[in-house]
Amino acid sequence: MLASVLLQAAAGANESFMQFLAENIQVFLSYTGFANATPGHFIMLLVGLLFIFLAIKYEFEPMLLIPIGFGILIGNIPFKDAGLQLGIYEEGSVLNILYQGVKQGWYPPLIFLGIGAMTDFSALISNPKLMLVGAAAQFGIFGAYIIALQMGFDPSQAGAIGIIGGADGPTAIFLSSKLAPNLMGAIAVSAYSYMALVPIIQPPFMRLLTTQKERLIRMKPPRVVSQTEKIMFPIVGLLLTAFLVPSGLPLLGMLFFGNLCKESGVTRRLAETARGPLIDVITMLLGVTVGASTQATQFLTINSIKIFGLGALSFVIATCAGVLFVKFFNLFLKEGNKINPLIGNSGVSAVPDAARISQNVGLEYDPSNYLLMHAMGPNVAGVIGSAVAAGILLGFLG
Repeated sequence: MLASVLLQAAAGANESFMQFLAENIQVFLSYTGFANATPGHFIMLLVGLLFIFLAIKYEFEPMLLIPIGFGILIGNIPFKDAGLQLGIYEEGSVLNILYQGVKQGWYPPLIFLGIGAMTDFSALISNPKLMLVGAAAQFGIFGAYIIALQMGFDPSQAGAIGIIGGADGPTAIFLSSKLAPNLMGAIAVSAYSYMALVPIIQPPFMRLLTTQKERLIRMKPPRVVSQTEKIMFPIVGLLLTAFLVPSGLPLLGMLFFGNLCKESGVTRRLAETARGPLIDVITMLLGVTVGASTQATQFLTINSIKIFGLGALSFVIATCAGVLFVKFFNLFLKEGNKINPLIGNSGVSAVPDAARISQNVGLEYDPSNYLLMHAMGPNVAGVIGSAVAAGILLGFLG
């Protein structure tokens, strides 16, 4: 009799345990990514893998695409929204805290500090008229702005989208954080994606818009720039641009400060830190958090598709505007002083990739015609130009 009771109790306990185990396994499974995945998550995971593939296989801006691509993987791991503070959009989560550097616009000025510390403005100082080429390429920003308005975006959103045409990821993040925070993920990913694809986007239009004779134009070697000129440039540049567009001060101020640290000769440690460890850390944080902000539920929208289309169009407009401006400018220059139109593409601020493209396309037609140093003039002018354009848009639309 006692044995029977014990057997029944054991059976009951076993049944309760199995029920408890089954319920907890069911709860556990409900929290897994497999249970919460949607087709959108898998689409974005494939996008992230594509970014990583392009960065490793073809070396398309690996310093940008690998952090962004891996960030896309992080941001699109499906999870149950149960207040666990996992996602980038959940207040208090680690990702959300790191994302504040993007959302509040902290990271872009620090990136500009590093860019300033690694940029040599000698090519621009020696031939100031190349500043006009960099300015002409910014037409891509305003062209995309007008088209975005026609597509139904409000003025603030259109301004944030248009800045993609400057080929300057940090500037795009800075401006979208102020004007269109809800579109920042799409704008940032679009800007960095097309920066990486500059070697594919630009050359066909450079060839289409130039003649064989124009591609063979040889430019005079740039003059030697004195150390005094290099030191004065960031000071004068800051005063001129910031007085003209005070709203661009966070970017312009840090850009010129970084350059002064480099050129002064007495703050070598500051310059090395800015262009080395600092910019590397900020690039990693910015890339991963921008990538993670592309959660499928927030990112896969019609507006995102429109933004990607407008981003490509703005790059094309900027490239064509730069090349065509040089062709127009040459009408007023004497023979021997003309500018090779192939450097017109480098007016976008993708430094130094756009200048390398000018060099590579030029070498295809004349293996002894080196355009890199000339192209660096409008290229670094484009960095300043995109920041000024962002300041103008922020001033008018903010």
